[in-house]
Amino acid sequence: MTTLVRGARQLLTLRGPAGPRRGPALRELGLVPNGSVLVRGGVIVAAGPSRTVDRLTDLRRARIIEAAGKVVMPGFVDCHTHLVCGPPRLQDYERRIAGAGYSEIAAAGGGILFSVRAVRKLSARALEEQAHRTLAAMARHGTTTVEAKSGYGLDRTAEIKTLRVAGRFPRVIPTYLGAHIPPPEMDADRYIAWMADCMLPLVARRKLARFADVYCDAGAFTVEQARRYLRRAAEVGLGLKIHAEQFARTGAALLAVELGATSADHLEQAGEEEVAALARSETIAVLLPGSVFHLGLSRYAPARALIDAGAAVALATDHNPGTSPTFSMPMVLSLACTQMRMTPAEAVAAATINAAHAVGAASRTGSLEAGKQADLIVLDLADYRELPYYFGTNNVATTLIAGEVIA
Repeated sequence: MTTLVRGARQLLTLRGPAGPRRGPALRELGLVPNGSVLVRGGVIVAAGPSRTVDRLTDLRRARIIEAAGKVVMPGFVDCHTHLVCGPPRLQDYERRIAGAGYSEIAAAGGGILFSVRAVRKLSARALEEQAHRTLAAMARHGTTTVEAKSGYGLDRTAEIKTLRVAGRFPRVIPTYLGAHIPPPEMDADRYIAWMADCMLPLVARRKLARFADVYCDAGAFTVEQARRYLRRAAEVGLGLKIHAEQFARTGAALLAVELGATSADHLEQAGEEEVAALARSETIAVLLPGSVFHLGLSRYAPARALIDAGAAVALATDHNPGTSPTFSMPMVLSLACTQMRMTPAEAVAAATINAAHAVGAASRTGSLEAGKQADLIVLDLADYRELPYYFGTNNVATTLIAGEVIA
């Protein structure tokens, strides 16, 4: 099928260099006034001025999506989520509002282990139905590609079940987060050794995930434990990710740089040393302001320092049932601008092309260029800067994934 999205007041192509955007390049959106996108067979044929693109097809035989007065841009790439996660942790939410801390909530039976117990009990079908609903909500908010971590199983059966569920969705990129926290049955060192010997090779051999992730923080895993886990993950051919500097400054971001990890995520506690190291590296800083907001905390990741130093910065929801239960990348952009002082242009690039690089998907999505998959959204807005400006609202009019209207 041929589809023409035509006459956008602003077309944001994000066309640019091959690598992730850094520094001033993060603000370059490839903006085309009065632009169109031509799609055939789910792939972009052309994206540019309407006077040029509209002539490339027979309008009588094409499906026309009118975008006059609106903004057209790449779909969001949500590059850090815990998609397959079980029910919401509502008791944790109420306890936190009442003043309980993270360790107190965990001691009362909440926290990550609450989700572990739930995911172990739920059937694959029930988890798939939940993931399907979540992905539909994300699509309504403009997300077209999603990274999905395991980590709420913490044993062989539940982790494989989680990764298989995630892998059933074509627009989902699975990550093995076996090293989320130690399971109740095993101490941290034994668990790391078991994953290195059994789970990481199995996950790689069965192609259940593209990446391995580890939560390196107080109450989870140490830097040395994370190093052993990630080195083994690299040996079996998995890409590397790390939850770094969320609640404590552990050195995890420096470990990410040392090992050449694809991304270091969170970074709320990162200081000058971590900022400088990330700026010199190929590791992408994935920032997750939604979790800071939901936890009622005040220290956000140092986005401005990272960008000004030359680090590659991406944005994601951190969708999960405990600390960031949101489907909305537009809300994440609002938080990035108001709380982390990113410009609207930087936030858009961080949530599209840089986020695509953070999950190894930039060759097919994240920008509107010929040959890429037609993942795009139409915003019922006259200017892209309105996207973060109107916080807590959804101004996505249409979402296309591989050229098909999804929402």
